[in-house]
Amino acid sequence: MAMKAVQQFMLGTALNSAAQARQTLGAIKAAGYDGIELCSFMIHPTGLAVRLLTKAAGMPTGNGGKLDWHALIRESGLSVASLHTDLGAVERDAAAVARECEGFDTGIAVITGMYRFAYGDAAAVHELAARLNRAGAALAKHGVRLLYHNHNCELQRVEDEKRAYDLLIDETDPAAVNFEFDSYWFAEGGANAADWMRRLGARMKLWHINDRGARLAGAAMTPILKTDSMELGTGNLPLEQWAALAAGNGVEAVILESHRNWLERSPIKSMQRSAEWLNRHF
Repeated sequence: MAMKAVQQFMLGTALNSAAQARQTLGAIKAAGYDGIELCSFMIHPTGLAVRLLTKAAGMPTGNGGKLDWHALIRESGLSVASLHTDLGAVERDAAAVARECEGFDTGIAVITGMYRFAYGDAAAVHELAARLNRAGAALAKHGVRLLYHNHNCELQRVEDEKRAYDLLIDETDPAAVNFEFDSYWFAEGGANAADWMRRLGARMKLWHINDRGARLAGAAMTPILKTDSMELGTGNLPLEQWAALAAGNGVEAVILESHRNWLERSPIKSMQRSAEWLNRHF
């Protein structure tokens, strides 16, 4: 049975103090989730500039980096599905990343994509695949598995009909690199997420899940509504079909993540509503 978890990045505004974090983690557990997926930059102190930039982007990380996350996780009874990190950190010191994973009793480190990276440049993507192979091999020596998390930028065409994600799948070694597939971002990018889930097969180790639809907020000047993330089962994505594919692929965890457009503007209420769908299907 796959673990049900929530990505920490969704909850930045609800993790600003130890008391608030305990309450939030307790709410996750009470809703029926088994775990949480941690972000390395949210469990360590970050500069004011990072906090301001993420807030300006509509994805505030909050002040949780100053908290004792080892103690909070132990008290919560939640497991850690994986640790999100960046490729540079693994390349600089794979042993340190592995130790941090071990400290949270998880054997998975996830690369959260590349920032300011030319995904439309075939040569850059070929090199990225090679770097991922080296990083995965380095972590494997310490008993930690490396996964790559997609957004929508990997859908750019790079060689004939091939997209950047094709190259990353084809050129990474399954013994060193596998995938945390985010179906929301590929659907948002116009791709058939089910086809990609079939393509990944057993290399799809974790599944990032979200729904997409439209929520009326106030009077509309036109009959056209902007689509955005939605609580699971309230949008229009074929989640039941994807859930069957994820189960067939043997995913180890199904992880909820949304960044905005929450029910009553509350990530907690949104997480709780999505838990209703997850508890019926996993």
